[in-house]
Amino acid sequence: MGEKGNPRRLTSRKTGALSRRCPGSFICQFKVVSTFPCLALVWLCTGCQHLGPRTVAVDRFDYSTAIADSWKQQTLLNIVKLRYMDLPVFVDVASIVNGYSMQTGVSVNGTLSSQNAIQGNYASLGGQAIYTDRPTVTYVPLTGEKFLRGLITPIDPKNIFFLLQDGYAADLILGLSVESLNGVRNRSTIGGAVREADPEFTRALALLREVQVAGACGMRVEESKPKGSTGVVFFRRDDIRTEIAEKGAEIRRLLKLSADQQKFVLSYSPVRGGDNELSVNSRSILQIIQAFASYVDVPAAHLNDHSAWPSLENVPTAERPQQSADSQRQSETGRRVYRRALPRLLVLD
Repeated sequence: MGEKGNPRRLTSRKTGALSRRCPGSFICQFKVVSTFPCLALVWLCTGCQHLGPRTVAVDRFDYSTAIADSWKQQTLLNIVKLRYMDLPVFVDVASIVNGYSMQTGVSVNGTLSSQNAIQGNYASLGGQAIYTDRPTVTYVPLTGEKFLRGLITPIDPKNIFFLLQDGYAADLILGLSVESLNGVRNRSTIGGAVREADPEFTRALALLREVQVAGACGMRVEESKPKGSTGVVFFRRDDIRTEIAEKGAEIRRLLKLSADQQKFVLSYSPVRGGDNELSVNSRSILQIIQAFASYVDVPAAHLNDHSAWPSLENVPTAERPQQSADSQRQSETGRRVYRRALPRLLVLD
């Protein structure tokens, strides 16, 4: 013992911690604890707050990209399946529900003992963090009468020409979605037999693209009580260059349209209509996929065992219909049109 009234400084043999005993008091031990784990725990508990807003931008981009790529791959697969005389199957992503949860906790406990206790003083600090990501994706096969009707029903001609009005290339859109214009036929794969497009058709599409770029043609919808909504295609004659006006006149001649008419009413028909009508034999979604399938290259062994139906390029030379130089050029132009429409990210090996 020291002098009266002066506390004695003691060193714990068990822990080596510095302690001080005051008269009539307990022994109090103090431990130096590193601040780094505490700071890390504080950051863990505070830095991960508001988890939801941070995931919106990343998740929306990633999910939209994944859905778009999967649709491209599914469409390409169905194109190949049709070339092999198989039925197309579509599966849609009905819903995506992604839930995040973050649970954090901090625990502090300790023991303060008397001077005669043998266990000494004890204190502890603990933390816990649980992160959970639960994505739920629902898939729905596209079946039923409604889906089948949408697959085999020809596209409304107004919707096709609305795409042209929105700025899509006329030769690309019409080359894909139209079987004939006013009786002038496009390349066709009806009945498994490939028939090349009429030279007038391909020439008319090329001219229509140039007239479209010059702004000399357009599309509008006219409302009337007897007929309802009617699509009208018109060719401008005023304020256009002479060469564009001549190309517009050539389009009328190629498509057997009246040279005196400035506007033509759109109608769905495989044959030529009246003088003021532009008859459009539009394709269905299934026909468009079949047209793409005719350009898929398949191994010769698959053609020999008849597991894939041949296109015009695969027919033996002796059995091919004779084509002029113009028809061969039109055929190559058609191939370029379809290749432009294929997704660039998807490659057939």
